[in-house]
Amino acid sequence: MSEEIKNEEEKVVETPVETTPATAVDTPAETPAEAPAAEPAQPAVSETQPQIIVQKERGFSHYVGFALLCVLCICFFFMPGIALTFGVSQLVSLNGAAAWIFSAILSFIIWLIFKLKVKGFKKSFYFYIGLCVVVFALLIAIEVLTEKLNVFASIFALLSGAAA
Repeated sequence: MSEEIKNEEEKVVETPVETTPATAVDTPAETPAEAPAAEPAQPAVSETQPQIIVQKERGFSHYVGFALLCVLCICFFFMPGIALTFGVSQLVSLNGAAAWIFSAILSFIIWLIFKLKVKGFKKSFYFYIGLCVVVFALLIAIEVLTEKLNVFASIFALLSGAAA
């Protein structure tokens, strides 16, 4: 009974590992005329050794953290559009859905401009990510320099629909 409980607690996966013997060549290269008669090839010796892999189950916090990182990555990718939307929202009242749509369209247009001007998808993507970092740094600078305008709180309220 206790062995069954131990087996249930640890998930053990055994996979065979094939090893081949290494041959060392210490003799200098031979010319074709001096080559000895071909010897019959020895079959490769295969030894199997079990590997033990213990798999841990991921908890709820792992999935919550992954979801938070995904949301932050999406917000970071839309940072130029979000910044422009925030500027527009200071002039005109926007609801949450309109702010997200406007931000996505502006970010896509900005990325498309980078794609058309810079040759190569990978290079244009790097330039766009650089622009996102610059915009994020500007938003931080505005947050620090202005005392009345809480930029990130206002952006969060705008995108969640609480600012309307």
